[in-house]
Amino acid sequence: IDIQYNRNDFEPSRGKFRVRGDVVEVWPAYEEFAYRIELWGDEVERLSIINPLTGEEAKRLDELYVYPAKHFVMPQERVVAAIGDIEAELAERLDQFRQEGKLLEAQRLSARTRYDMELLRETGFCPGIENYSRALAGRKKGEPPDTLFAFFPKDFLIFIDESHVTLPQVRGMHAGDKSRKTTLVEHGFRLPMALDNRPLQFEEFEKMRGQAVFVSATPADWELEQSGGEVVQQVIRPTGLVDPLVHVLPARGQVPHLKDEIRKRAERNERVLVTTLTKRLAEDLTNYLVEEGVRCKWLHSELDAIERVEVIRELREQKFDAIIGVNLLREGIDIPEVSLVAILDADKEGFLRSATSLVQTIGRSARNVNAEVILYADKVTDSMQQAMDETSRRRELQLAYNAEHGITPETIKKAIKRGIEEEIAAQRVITNAVGVSETQYVTQEFLNELEREMHAAAQNLEFERAAQLRDRIVELKNQTGQAVATGDPDFTLAQKKPKRGRGRGRHGSGSSGDRRVPKPER
Repeated sequence: IDIQYNRNDFEPSRGKFRVRGDVVEVWPAYEEFAYRIELWGDEVERLSIINPLTGEEAKRLDELYVYPAKHFVMPQERVVAAIGDIEAELAERLDQFRQEGKLLEAQRLSARTRYDMELLRETGFCPGIENYSRALAGRKKGEPPDTLFAFFPKDFLIFIDESHVTLPQVRGMHAGDKSRKTTLVEHGFRLPMALDNRPLQFEEFEKMRGQAVFVSATPADWELEQSGGEVVQQVIRPTGLVDPLVHVLPARGQVPHLKDEIRKRAERNERVLVTTLTKRLAEDLTNYLVEEGVRCKWLHSELDAIERVEVIRELREQKFDAIIGVNLLREGIDIPEVSLVAILDADKEGFLRSATSLVQTIGRSARNVNAEVILYADKVTDSMQQAMDETSRRRELQLAYNAEHGITPETIKKAIKRGIEEEIAAQRVITNAVGVSETQYVTQEFLNELEREMHAAAQNLEFERAAQLRDRIVELKNQTGQAVATGDPDFTLAQKKPKRGRGRGRHGSGSSGDRRVPKPER
């Protein structure tokens, strides 16, 4: 119990333990198996590993180690000291609110914080405990939190892949986190110490990173400046594959021309990637091409990570011939079967049609020996010209290397692997086999359950969660009678009793930030 394991004698699950007479069974939060501890009075008689489902003994042990179920575990004296710091900051903040006439915020903060402190005293844990990490860790105000850097030796080397994207994300994380938490602090949802549970500022990241290798096909000015001229170009491919030929065609009539190009590639058992400027255009273009008999699907941020993997795998398996996307078809997509990349409206200057974006998108076809890129544009912009010049430079270097070493380029052969999406599909088969329906419908009872969950969240002082549930209820009222998969978190909410506490994540509680609105049938 002191290391945050909960007793559950009926349903074994990770992070739980159960007691049957002189036998204690513990399922560690981090293992696939459970431990059985058999006692004789106050002495341990036998230790073993068991199957948590069947209870069968798999292996005898001489000793075992059980680590905490949660990583927010520390000695009681540390918790007591932290509660003293929390009380002091609470008193200071309440006095400030009263002087400013913010009585509602003062009452909200007092109730929330005192409730959390009582939980910390009794159980050593409370929902949102990470917001008190400064007091619990004994850090000073404004001091950076511990990160993985603290575990590295002094002479470590870090590789930053796709640095032109990664570094701006590192730079923006702190600002985004501070903006969100400042609102919570100003309205009395959290103490100011919550601001110190944060990502590193970019300057702090810079001091800690030590030696670094920036890896990118399109390095930004900052990386080039930091490298001090130490730039290593790895543009020669051992496979001999050259960068694609780039064609510029008029934007007028681009869709009929694209349709014909996809059909040509399909006849040769090759695939096509198409990038548009907006998600709406990607979906509309997909619908049009499907009506014209072209096998294609759209791919953008409305699909979750698993669905994106499934779409890409199905493209490789030739279940369709083209993917229409927006920004997800840049870095990281590696599909050897793709021989054509078509970029619509390439002359519309902006982030999606910058020189960096164009070079990255053009590179998606560089795994195929028949690689080509079509830029649909009415004029050649500076970004287009830079991207074409860079692609041409790399192509000429590779051709010269191939000629010198007698290399004949061949398309990369890459196995089509199945990952987590296959496990999910198997789980659906099991669910259907036992007669459990995968589909539920939005009914008044369903909405009533969500409304009860909303009221329970408000009573538990989980105001953010209550607001999110309120907005979700309003949205679902317009979808009465429509199907909702049982995997939808809203359905799960309506089937379970409300739980105390706010889940992890930037969006407050219960992974509500991960909820996806059921996509309308197209």
